[in-house]
Amino acid sequence: MPAIDEVVRRYGGALARIAGSYERTPVGREDLVQDIVIALMQALPKFRGDSALGTFVYRVATNQAIDRLARRSPAMLDIDAAVDVPDPEPGPDARYGEQARRERLLAAIRSLPLSLRQVITLVLEGLSHAEIASILGITENNVAVRANRARAALRERLQGDAR
Repeated sequence: MPAIDEVVRRYGGALARIAGSYERTPVGREDLVQDIVIALMQALPKFRGDSALGTFVYRVATNQAIDRLARRSPAMLDIDAAVDVPDPEPGPDARYGEQARRERLLAAIRSLPLSLRQVITLVLEGLSHAEIASILGITENNVAVRANRARAALRERLQGDAR
């Protein structure tokens, strides 16, 4: 059984990116990452090795994010009503432009229906369709369909932002 320190070191960046696709604010993302790490600490002793460690970690992270969404009040789920908290640290223009593009992408991902958001988040992490199917409990064909729909929806949303 791998130690939690090893898991966090190996998958910490991915956990932060997954949290970013579900949480709008930096504080919310940090809280979700902490919740995911706690869930991993509780779940690791039960890991039997039936799947790859990464698959197990992504499944726990995704389930934790969905549980967090389910616990929210309906008012908190309204993306249009949410207020952006600006980053208090100004950076160089290049970093700002990259940050703005990243935030636009994350906002577009957060605006997707949950079934598409789950798939595209894991696709962006570089997981195969087979791994995503295993994590989400759906078929590989369904993963492919959802990934294509998510890409199309993101393209539409991001092109709409550029206009």
